[in-house]
Formats: sequence, C-alpha cells, structure tokens
Amino acid sequence: MSSEKNHQSIGSVLSVWRYPVKSMLGEEVEATLVTERGLLGDRAYALMDRETGRVVSSKNPRRWPTLFKFKAALMDLPDMRERVPPVMITLPNGTRVSSEQGDVDRVLSYALDREVSLLSQVPERAQLEQYWPDLENLEHREAVTDEEMPPNGFFDGEVIHLLTTATLAKLHSLYPEGSFDPLRFRPNLVVTPAHAEAGFVEDSWIGRTIAIGDQVRLHILRPTGRCVMTTLAQGDLPKDLGILRTAVQANRAKVGVYVAVAHGGVIRRDDPVTIE
Repeated sequence: MSSEKNHQSIGSVLSVWRYPVKSMLGEEVEATLVTERGLLGDRAYALMDRETGRVVSSKNPRRWPTLFKFKAALMDLPDMRERVPPVMITLPNGTRVSSEQGDVDRVLSYALDREVSLLSQVPERAQLEQYWPDLENLEHREAVTDEEMPPNGFFDGEVIHLLTTATLAKLHSLYPEGSFDPLRFRPNLVVTPAHAEAGFVEDSWIGRTIAIGDQVRLHILRPTGRCVMTTLAQGDLPKDLGILRTAVQANRAKVGVYVAVAHGGVIRRDDPVTIE
C-alpha cells in the first residue's frame, strides 16, 4: 500500500519498542511486523500470581516492587505463521532463564518471592491490580483496585501506545528536575513531529488515521491514561512521583495515545509518518 499524495507529513518514527513479558523491561527493535494484535511479540507473555489468579503487573508496585528490574527479550524473530518465539528473562542479579526451561516458574517464583506461572495464553476474564498514589485529580487516591484486561492479549488498553517527543518536551518544561525518558511511559512507537510543535501534539490526531511508511495505517483512538508505573525506578531512571504529578496537572494524567491497527505491515525506525 503506497502513501497518498494528499497525506500531510507530521513526523518520523524515532524508536520502536516491544515488551515481550508484561510489566518487565522490553527491547528496542529496528523493525517489526504489525498485525491487528499490535507489534508482533509485544506482551506475548505475562506472569500469573498463583495465589490471587491475577495477572502480575507493575501497576501494583506494593505487591510487585521489583518487576522493573527484570528484562525480557525474544530469543528469535517473531513470525506470524509460527508460535511466539521463546523469551529470555534476565533477573535482577544477572541470571538468565528461558521460557523453554522446565524450571522457569520455580526460578521466577524464587526471584519474586511469590508463586507465579509464566503464561503465553490469556486467561478468561483476566484481571490485574492497580495501586493509585495519593495525588489530586486521580480517579482513586491511596487505594488498590481491580482492573479488567481486554481479551486480545496481555494489554492494559489497546494494542499500541504511541508517544511524541513534543509531549515529553512539554512535560520536561513543566518539571525540569524530572527525567522524562520515553521508557517511563512504555510506548511502542516514539514519533518526532515534523515541525517544532509544542505540547501534547498527538492529542490533536485523535479520531484520525496515520500512515507509517508504505504499509501500516493506524487509527488514533484516545489519550492514554497514566498510572503509578511512570514513577517507578527502572534501568537508570530513579523513582519520581513528580513525573505522574506533572502529567496529572498538565493534561489530566494523559500522556500519549492508544492506537488501533487499520492496516498491518512492517514499521521501521525513521519511517515517515503522515496523517490523512
């Protein structure tokens, strides 16, 4: 599928990310196939808490304080004609365990100090727990709530999350002490706007369809509500409640947008982005 001449250039793809295991650190890729389910291999696995039957999520760091110290990477290139490749998980102490190992659940349970199972199939009526910090203008304050997950995978909302560098720059201008690295927000696609636009640029694309490269068409659905995960330490990023506080005050905790796939294909870093 080729780009239409009347498409307006709005930017280019800065980076592409997938997160093979829900709520663990993911991996940056040069290119990926995109289907109706999102980026191939994204959120292909998740852990289940054997005690509660809920999907394990960093949205409740009180129960799972170390998840962002685990890193997951697919062990082979995903192919939509085959099963999802096995995943290699690097533990906080540097030990690595493969999803193909017979003792993978035991190793992960020991590392997390709770009994868990590694899943590649979404359970019926999957739920997770979400902790809400004590911040004004959040739906809940200092509470833990249950959250229903969609049936199409281990996603919190839609299958793709898109974020622009303009949004990150706006947030940083409001809170210069904070580190607004894209990884705090776990996007699949980071887009650099074509022009020196300021503010929450992607919000203006809601309801529109964008083209990425020659093949992929994405429909921009709605803003992405942010949670306590954005404040947690991960990699070199420190814990910082000011990240979420700034997002709440500046844009009602909305950072980036959720996206549905209108037409699949291959997305590559540096692909042009246009809007219909």
